[in-house]
Amino acid sequence: MKLTKKSHACVRLEKDGRTLVIDPGAFTEEDAALGADVLLVTHEHPDHFDEARLRAAMEAGPGTEIWTLRSVAEKLAAAFPGRVHTVGHGDAFTAAGFDVQVHGELHAVIHPDLPRVTNVGYLIDGGRVFHPGDALTVPGHRVETLLAPVQAPWNKISEVIEYVREVRPQRVYDIHDALLTDLARPIYDTHLGNLGGAPHGRLASGASAEL
Repeated sequence: MKLTKKSHACVRLEKDGRTLVIDPGAFTEEDAALGADVLLVTHEHPDHFDEARLRAAMEAGPGTEIWTLRSVAEKLAAAFPGRVHTVGHGDAFTAAGFDVQVHGELHAVIHPDLPRVTNVGYLIDGGRVFHPGDALTVPGHRVETLLAPVQAPWNKISEVIEYVREVRPQRVYDIHDALLTDLARPIYDTHLGNLGGAPHGRLASGASAEL
């Protein structure tokens, strides 16, 4: 499987000539979703869900389908009947040769005064990759590659380190990093690499890794 990092929280996974894209939001390249066979969206916040990008990908690829939670699905289902699927915690499905399990229910707490939206994470191919969205969800399953949200209004680096330690993946790659300046990135790299307990890597947008 080939993993390609796109800007912020978006990744592309390629296997056997098929492509799965997770969270092509407003901080991500406009073409990030194009050419995908499968689109997964973790939650409704615009840095993860950009309706125009998803509509463009669905219109360009008549075989493209979306799996996501209800708050996102209801915005797209009428325009693409039979191609938008609603999922929640505990669901499992196969799409374009990718096996997907759904884990998690709520977005992490940003502030007690703000309501929490729903959020799901996606475990791909029995643990090859786990994308938690905007939560530190522990899937309770072996994880080879954890996509760790390294910087957000709702987290701090100590929490991310403890999260990596609890999941115990074979390797970690950063996501949710658009808010970090290049000046600050080495600080996060150093702490996660030294304290997380798993090999840590950071991929620039467009860079890939073979899993």
